[in-house]
Amino acid sequence: MEESLRKDIYDLPKTIKEAYGFDEQDPSQLSPLVLAYIGDTVFDLIVRLRVIEEANEPVKKLNKKATSVVNASTQAAMMRERILPNLTEEEERVFKRGRNTKSYSSSKHAKLVDYRVATGFEALLGWLYLKGRLDRITELVLPAIPDYEFKGKTENENEI
Repeated sequence: MEESLRKDIYDLPKTIKEAYGFDEQDPSQLSPLVLAYIGDTVFDLIVRLRVIEEANEPVKKLNKKATSVVNASTQAAMMRERILPNLTEEEERVFKRGRNTKSYSSSKHAKLVDYRVATGFEALLGWLYLKGRLDRITELVLPAIPDYEFKGKTENENEI
């Protein structure tokens, strides 16, 4: 039962995508920032699911653990160290298109170069999601996450 429930939770994004008719839309025609907008949500959901797998804790603690991974600095490090070497040529083009897009905002807590790499990472996830490639998202992202412990920040730690 538990394995079945877990599979259903991870399949939920595909169900949502199909319900809203995104199967007919070519994600390559969307702006890289729109792809990053979707990819940010996809990554956030993956990390939140990982966090609750580790422990059933108060929401404040869960959020601290999730935000220790869902941030531009960590996303950029994951992309550079673990994901980029495993991309196909097409995936790398999507990542670079997202990375090179000028956005009109940036993170207060990350270097501009990390923010751009994270935007490329999110654009790639959004593109893969809209293409229905949840298998590929899982293949790229899940092995990259274990390197980052879900410790969360304490009140006294500096922001990244």
